[in-house]
Amino acid sequence: MKAAIVQEMGQAPVYGDFAEPVPCADEHRVWVTAAAVSHVARRKAAGMHYSAANRLPFVVGIDGVGRLDDGRRVYFAMPRAPYGAMAEQTVVPSAQCLLLPDDLDDVTAAAIANPGLSSWAAYTERARLKPGETVLVNGATGTAGRLAVQIAKHLGAGKIIATGRNTDALRSLTTLGADVTIPLVENRTELEDSFKKEFAERVDVVIDYLWGPSAECLLIAAARAQADAAPIRFVQVGSVSGADITLPAAVLRSLPIELMGSGIGSVARDRLVKIIDEVLRATVPSGFRIAVAPLPLSEFERAWPNDDGANRTVFTVDAPRS
Repeated sequence: MKAAIVQEMGQAPVYGDFAEPVPCADEHRVWVTAAAVSHVARRKAAGMHYSAANRLPFVVGIDGVGRLDDGRRVYFAMPRAPYGAMAEQTVVPSAQCLLLPDDLDDVTAAAIANPGLSSWAAYTERARLKPGETVLVNGATGTAGRLAVQIAKHLGAGKIIATGRNTDALRSLTTLGADVTIPLVENRTELEDSFKKEFAERVDVVIDYLWGPSAECLLIAAARAQADAAPIRFVQVGSVSGADITLPAAVLRSLPIELMGSGIGSVARDRLVKIIDEVLRATVPSGFRIAVAPLPLSEFERAWPNDDGANRTVFTVDAPRS
């Protein structure tokens, strides 16, 4: 079968031939129709993600959409290694396959599941968001961040604050539910003042996709905003801007804050699958929007290095014959 294959760590994946999978007990064979590129998929392919396996070669991709042997249309997650989502076929534990709603198309389902999961899990499993609370999404202009704004609104947030570097993309978030936008400017004093203003009014939950300098500034500003600051649940989801920060000890002593992460490992696998089901079933009724760029899997090597951050690349495969 044709697949996108990691042959050596440190080298770009290639499009080529890979042995067809044979399902074991309690597994489904999936005839893949769509699989999206995600930060997790990229980092696992590079051997840089904490959940990456060391077995080579392996097929790229952690989730996608396809058909079972009996024709049922499913979303699937975490295929059995060395198989992945970016192939004509894969094998997946039965419990990690979800029947898709009839009104949700394959490409949208593949594109929205992973980024939608990131914030839905952070809100519901980690932060335990309550209706009416104020949410700040740090890094809201990428595909995952834009969904985090929409999902916060769907889950009942009373006020949503969005940050980002792209000012045009940031302004567009007001149509998706953001009440306040904060440009991530280079001037540290100006940025800290913007954060302090919002924390002084109240911020209950922070969903952080960036880490790095902006998260560091955000935490320091929260500590300086006021002595009797409201308790904050800070959920770390992504590290686009850097893997490390410098956090003064005084921030933790002077601020009622819970620092936590959300991702593979911090939320049980069976819960992640159930959350994805919730995301997929809410997508059409709630009008969630995500920009996609569908391409045939045969164009994998041309498209894999490119990522404009505004559109989610989805590789498509011809549907199997019935």
